[in-house]
Amino acid sequence: MIRDWKPRLLLIACAAGLLTAAYERTQTASLMVDSAKAYLAALKPAQRAQTVIPFDSSERQNFHYTPVPRKGLALREMTAEQKHLAEALLSAGLSVQGIIKAHTIMSLEQVLKDLELGKGPERDPDKYYVSIFGEPSQHGTWGFRFEGHHVSLNYTIVDGNIASSPSFFGANPAEVKSGPRAGLRALMREEDLGLELVQSLSDDQRAIAVVDKVAPKEIITAESRKAALSGQPNGLPFSKMNPKQRDLLGQLVAEYAYNFPPPIADMRMDQYRRMQPNLYFAWSGGMKHGDPDYYRIQTPAFLIEFDKTQDNGNHIHSVWRDFTNDWGGDLLAAHYQAAHK
Repeated sequence: MIRDWKPRLLLIACAAGLLTAAYERTQTASLMVDSAKAYLAALKPAQRAQTVIPFDSSERQNFHYTPVPRKGLALREMTAEQKHLAEALLSAGLSVQGIIKAHTIMSLEQVLKDLELGKGPERDPDKYYVSIFGEPSQHGTWGFRFEGHHVSLNYTIVDGNIASSPSFFGANPAEVKSGPRAGLRALMREEDLGLELVQSLSDDQRAIAVVDKVAPKEIITAESRKAALSGQPNGLPFSKMNPKQRDLLGQLVAEYAYNFPPPIADMRMDQYRRMQPNLYFAWSGGMKHGDPDYYRIQTPAFLIEFDKTQDNGNHIHSVWRDFTNDWGGDLLAAHYQAAHK
């Protein structure tokens, strides 16, 4: 009789795991809807008018990670209650890892303010804006954006399906060099895993992977609405990597993917696995810690770029772009096609 319970317990455990996975997959979009509605309900009419933008507005694809004027409502314009609800909405779109990175990056504005002695652009850890496009709902189309200096997170929700790109994280300084926060690195693993991967390459592999001895001054796609690179993909193909290098590459891609909750992260990792036959890793610049450098992971479906060249190689820009599904391009095309039929 005791042995008979073992298969049952195993089945129960498997079922519970499947239910949990299904719950995670279905709950993220619902959490976004509920969080957005709770946030909007706490706003005054003038604040709501400032926050809500028509879904079909060109503003939805306005993508900036530099300190420029922005649409939406800034955290510093909110009451404590409203700010908590805005951060709850942000939390619905990120994993714990992603939330930690976002808030750490935002906190660097005070470090910059202290370093610049107030002589640079206005630095404020609460100068981050929330915009909601359309009306949050379980069905139909809507989206939201959380954006400020070095953080740009763009979500498009179509009938409960989520597109989460472009997604940008930057860090200035990449490493805090002095003061009580000396040694802080907001995007440490993105930098270190990339270096570890290029350092693991043989001379023959590096001859293919290193596409320029000097790193570009900026990520190549910059703040463009359409992610595009000129010419054919270059760099080291996935097929020419050994098992250890492929494992490092997988860890590096996962570091970007798992800034987001399971449904989004799983989709990104599945996309990575499917694209491996046509994946290229390219490097520019130095190959020691502290050197200005740049890398990209390019596939037919998505692109990761990392650049650490400005401010003597102590300033990071990193981004995940989807060539056809930035701002939900693929999701919306399928939605409109189904509606037309």
